[in-house]
Amino acid sequence: MSSRPDWAEHLIAWHTYPLGQLGAPMTPQGLDAPVEHRLPRLEHWLGHIQELGCSGLLLGPVLASRSHGYDTLDHYRVDPRLGDGADLDSLVSAAHSHGLKVLLDGVFNHVSWHHRLVQDALAAGPETPQGRMIRWRQGADGPEPDVFEGHGDLVALNHDEPEVSRMVTDVMNHWSARGIDGWRLDAAYAVPPAFWSTVLPRVRSQHPGTWVFGEVIHGDYPGIVATSGMDSVTQYELWKAIWSSIASRNFFELDHALERHDMFGSAFPPMTFIGNHDVTRIASQVGEDGAVLALAVLMTVGGVPSIYYGDEYGYRGVKEDRVGGDDQIRPVLPDSPQGMELGAQMLRTHRELIGLRRRHPWLIDARTEKEALSNERYVYRTGVPGVEPLIAEFDLTDRPWAVIREAGDVIWEYHS
Repeated sequence: MSSRPDWAEHLIAWHTYPLGQLGAPMTPQGLDAPVEHRLPRLEHWLGHIQELGCSGLLLGPVLASRSHGYDTLDHYRVDPRLGDGADLDSLVSAAHSHGLKVLLDGVFNHVSWHHRLVQDALAAGPETPQGRMIRWRQGADGPEPDVFEGHGDLVALNHDEPEVSRMVTDVMNHWSARGIDGWRLDAAYAVPPAFWSTVLPRVRSQHPGTWVFGEVIHGDYPGIVATSGMDSVTQYELWKAIWSSIASRNFFELDHALERHDMFGSAFPPMTFIGNHDVTRIASQVGEDGAVLALAVLMTVGGVPSIYYGDEYGYRGVKEDRVGGDDQIRPVLPDSPQGMELGAQMLRTHRELIGLRRRHPWLIDARTEKEALSNERYVYRTGVPGVEPLIAEFDLTDRPWAVIREAGDVIWEYHS
C-alpha cells in the first residue's frame, strides 16, 4: 500500500452518478452519438458540495459508454451524452477552485462488446496479440469472448496479458495528467489483485498524490489491499450491518461488524458509505429517523466516508432486479440546488454531522470500543491514542434518538 496523500486524510466524498443526475438517455448508443453538453450543469452543484462539508467529488462513469456507463466504448473520450473533454476539464478546474478533489470511476475489468478492442480481437482470433487482450471461453461453436457475470455486452479483459496492464496504466495517467486526483476501480473484486500491483506503481510514479480505492464486496479486504497496492476498498460489510441493525433493531450485528471494521482499519482506511449507485437508498431501507442514525454511525467510525447524491435531501429509491431496476436509485436532479424542494431538515443534519467529522479529522483512523449493548441500544467510544474520544449513543427502544458527546459535553443530538 502506498503512503496516504495529505488530502486523503480529510476526504469526505460526494458521490454522484452523472448519467442519472444529469438526465442522459440510457438507450444504447455508439461513438457517433451527438455531443450533449450536460456535464457543465454539475458545476452548479459544487458550491452545495462545499457547503455540505464534503472535500471530494466522486464521479460515476463519465467516459464514453454504450448505455449505463459501465459498458465502455472508449477510455480516452468523455461520454457524448455528457459532453466532451473540455467539459470535463472545466468541471475538474472548477471543483479544484472550490477546494474539492476529483475522483474518477475506472472501469477496467470489462468493456462493451462494441469496444474497438473486442472487435479487433474477434477479427484476429484468440491466439493473436489482439485476441489476448480479452478473456475467452469455449462456446458451442468454438472459442467466444468471456463475459462479466453473465452480462452479454460486458466482455472481460485478460488481466494476465501485459498489454492490458500497459493500456490501463496509460488510461489512468492520461486522465490524471488532466487533473484527476484519485480513482474508484470498478469491479475490483473480479480482477486479480496482483494486476493492480503492475499498474498502480507506474501511475503513482507520474502522479504521486493519486489515491485509489477498489470496489470489493466480499473477501479478504486487508489481503486484497496488501497485494494490489490500492489505498482502500469499499466496506460493504459495514454498510450492510448499519442499515440491517437499524431495520431489525439488532445492534449486535453492528457491534460485530465494527469489531471487524477495526481489524480492517489497522491495515488501511476503509471506504465507508450508507448509499451508492448500486444499493437501495438508506431512507427507503430504514426511514428518515433511521437514516439519521445511520449517518451518525458513518460519521463517527474509522475510514473514508462518502455521501451518495440526494441522500442529503432524504431521497428514496429501491433497487430492483429487472431491466431498468437501478432507475430509482440513480435519479435526475434539478440543474442546481436552488431547484430542490425537499429535505431541509435532512440537509441540516448532514451539514452538522459532516461538520463534526471535519472538526475531528483523526476519525479516519479511529477505533471503536463498546460501552453498552442490547438489541435496541448501543453505546461506543471512538478515538485514537492521545485524543479525547467521542462517545456515540444510539437508541431504538421507542422513538429513535442519538447523542454524541465529547469530554462529557453533548456536541450533537437527534430526537425523532
